[in-house]
Amino acid sequence: MNGFQKALADHQLELNRGRTTTLQVNVGRLCNLACRHCHLSAGPERREVMTRQTMEEVIRFAGRHHFSVIDITGGAPELVPDIEYLLEQLAPCVQATMMRTNLIALLQEERRKLLDLCCRRHITLTASFPSVNRGQADAQRGNGVWEQSIVMLKKLNELGYGRPGSGLDLYLVSNPAGAFMPVDQCTAEKKFKADLAGKWGIEFTGLFTFANVPLGRFRNWLEKSGNYEDYMQKLAGSFNPATIKGLMCRSLINISWDGYLYDCDFHMAAGLPCSGKPRHISQVEQLEEGGAIMTDDYCFACTAGTGFT
Repeated sequence: MNGFQKALADHQLELNRGRTTTLQVNVGRLCNLACRHCHLSAGPERREVMTRQTMEEVIRFAGRHHFSVIDITGGAPELVPDIEYLLEQLAPCVQATMMRTNLIALLQEERRKLLDLCCRRHITLTASFPSVNRGQADAQRGNGVWEQSIVMLKKLNELGYGRPGSGLDLYLVSNPAGAFMPVDQCTAEKKFKADLAGKWGIEFTGLFTFANVPLGRFRNWLEKSGNYEDYMQKLAGSFNPATIKGLMCRSLINISWDGYLYDCDFHMAAGLPCSGKPRHISQVEQLEEGGAIMTDDYCFACTAGTGFT
């Protein structure tokens, strides 16, 4: 029994799958950035990207089930060949489609076609923007990234993203710059909205604040800096049993870039498949409710504070 399972048992809780309403598709680990907090260790040197053949399998899988939301993530989804094809085919299958973005990849002129598709299909954009402070953001994501992010946010506003009544939702995601817990989400959202609107005239739909998950590049940094044990204790000490009922893994299934199923993107990063057994989407005809969800100690990051819900 790992530490997270023990915490569940101590609170007489179980973590079981409910009805799966969200399909999360990780299209690869290729990224133009190498952020310190990345649980996937994504970066420019990575070559894991979803092929057209696997995309076809994902489209068929989505057609066999009744999802409400499709969440496209990476890496940087913008860099994956045929990403426009995947989005175009998946969007009609669900009520809402969202794509994660680091903002910088969208700045490239060759992404104009992708942006046009996102506008036309009303695809929600969820953008990494860790801080309104230039120094903190660049320390986490790379020199010059903050300034380029501001430029892209202004461009998205010009297209209608984040503007009230446009139907084009733009969410920001803020992760701590170091080995500490995120600030209160409501407080942070008010500050982000006030600062971005007041200084740069930027609007956005909402903000999410999440704890960093101790995997990938972030775990490597924690270990090298001597912060790993303390950080794990902070996560475990911040365990909030009230988050269990609404955890995203209870209603989400993750597909990796090569077509295998995971309970979440973090399990994919750790190589922990659903039920502990690798299953390719081409072999799965139905998704069952009630099964136990795999856990590990890094799951404490999802139950700290308001949690990943």
